[in-house]
Amino acid sequence: MFEFVRTHSRWLQLGLLVLILPSFVALGVQGYSGFMDGSGAGVATVDGQRITQAEWDAAVREQADRLRSQNPQIDAKLLDSPQARQQALEGLLDQRVLLSAAQKQHLEVADARLKSVFDRDPNLAFLRNADGSVNKAVLAAQGMSSEGFVQRLRQDLTLRQVLSPTQSRGSETAVATQAVMNAYLEQREISLKRVDAAAFKAQVTVSDDEVKAFYALPVTQERWKRPEQAQIEYLVLDAEALKAGVTVSEADLRTFYEQNRSRYSTAEERRARHILVKLAADAKPDEEKAARSKLEGLLAELRKDPKQFADLARKHSQDEGSAANGGDLDFFGREAMVKPFSDAAFALKVGEVSPIVRSEFGFHLIELVAIRGGSARSFEEVRPEIEAQQRTDLARKRFQELSEQFSNMVYEQADALQPVAEKFGLKVQQAELPRQPRPGAQGPLASAKLLELVFAAESLKSKRNTEAVETAPQQMVSARVLKHQPAAAPALDEVRELVRGQLVAERAAALAKADGEKQLAALQKDPESQAWDAPRWVSRAAAQGLPEAAMSALMRADAKKLPAVVGVDLGNAGYLLIRVGKIGAPEATMAKSAAPQFAQAQSAAEAQAYLEALKLSLKAKLLVAAPAASAASQQ
Repeated sequence: MFEFVRTHSRWLQLGLLVLILPSFVALGVQGYSGFMDGSGAGVATVDGQRITQAEWDAAVREQADRLRSQNPQIDAKLLDSPQARQQALEGLLDQRVLLSAAQKQHLEVADARLKSVFDRDPNLAFLRNADGSVNKAVLAAQGMSSEGFVQRLRQDLTLRQVLSPTQSRGSETAVATQAVMNAYLEQREISLKRVDAAAFKAQVTVSDDEVKAFYALPVTQERWKRPEQAQIEYLVLDAEALKAGVTVSEADLRTFYEQNRSRYSTAEERRARHILVKLAADAKPDEEKAARSKLEGLLAELRKDPKQFADLARKHSQDEGSAANGGDLDFFGREAMVKPFSDAAFALKVGEVSPIVRSEFGFHLIELVAIRGGSARSFEEVRPEIEAQQRTDLARKRFQELSEQFSNMVYEQADALQPVAEKFGLKVQQAELPRQPRPGAQGPLASAKLLELVFAAESLKSKRNTEAVETAPQQMVSARVLKHQPAAAPALDEVRELVRGQLVAERAAALAKADGEKQLAALQKDPESQAWDAPRWVSRAAAQGLPEAAMSALMRADAKKLPAVVGVDLGNAGYLLIRVGKIGAPEATMAKSAAPQFAQAQSAAEAQAYLEALKLSLKAKLLVAAPAASAASQQ
């Protein structure tokens, strides 16, 4: 129903740019500095500054690590697929555009604003400890320090300011959203009468001379023209092709596992309740004595009946964040709490209550409720994943070593690709290529660079190897034309009966249209002069199979002059007569459920337009073609 909402799904997720985790995971301080100095080979550019291949690779790795942490069972091949790499690059480009815009607009975020957002933003709740401090264990799992988090949050809030023009047009957006929604959901009661072209075919006869004359027409020739094609042989040198020849020793795999054991481990977490009696660090001795005495009394009660811990916490704990929940702090890592508290909690067994613990916040009693995590995936379990990654890394390194040799050899031995294939252990493949990529085509044969070289006049004439061209990152291709077929319509004898059928269909459609228009003229004078099929209600949201041309025509019918009759030419299918009887308001339940989606889509469209305007003004563009599938997918 709301296809256009799904179409804008990427922009509906634009809000992810303003959530601190995992946003800007691939950026960090060093990434930002590298962006500003423009060093390295560029894969994209923003305001004259390059995004380098190394930064792109880092973004892909960070994206893979994030997805792997969310779903440890994910197929490792998906994490480095062409689609995943393209997603990482486009996300990196969007980030750099917003960063550059923020810098040009001299946007800053005050410390007070930073603290206010951290304390109140529900999206950051998982980072807040019960005492309001930052959960260092969660940050560590994301590879961040507290200082790095603060800097990234500051960047994030700065980017919210960049996007604020799309969020401050409340009343205008609401009016526009309502208008679009009404147009999409408003209903029409209609009846139909079809004039089928097939019913007129019996009235049509065509001679061989008419078929010949029809086929000779320029418009018919163009319709039947077969695209220019070339039969080629080609070689692909890429990391995927080289991976088959790469081996990794068992010792290397185990060494990597030991050096990166933390990547395959789950940190131990503990769930505890606590009772807090607040006490300032500079409290007087009598204040400290009173606080300790209070907890000693509670501890004595707990020794009599440990099950009353939650009730005592509700009554006596001065921790506003957990008291109402019986002192429950949920699960936390060792680094999440202050050291005295963590040391005590991690020394307990489940069900035990600690002695009185002194921290910078006061005195605590702690009850350990549960333990989870603390286990590591075995080497045998993660071995396939490590081996796949190691082979990929080694294949990429090997590609860098061989790419120049490959380029030189296809140029020096330009009459054949087989010697090159034998030298590098590759397979010569063959294919038929159109000058323009076929719809949905992927891989090196969809590369505009390669097609340009294949169909160059010199390549078609000499049938020598093309130069080696980069069709995707870590992928080079050379091709040689075996046979060339210019764009042309086939001989009439090859398609005579098909052309005859086309001519008959067109003449039958013309007869159906003429009959339909005749009926339309009569029905517009008297809509009830002929029988109609049963009435039905339609809207743009529920077209019930009507083609777009029919929907447009019936929605344009004059609502002040009902019933109204309109006609629609359906081409070779015939002619459609439509009687519009009533106008209906949007169905209430549907309108109510659709309103948030329309509002979201409207905001997304405005955000998209604003981001595209920023890209245009900052001259942001990708310098590489969209990553294509590897050679393996072409075999």
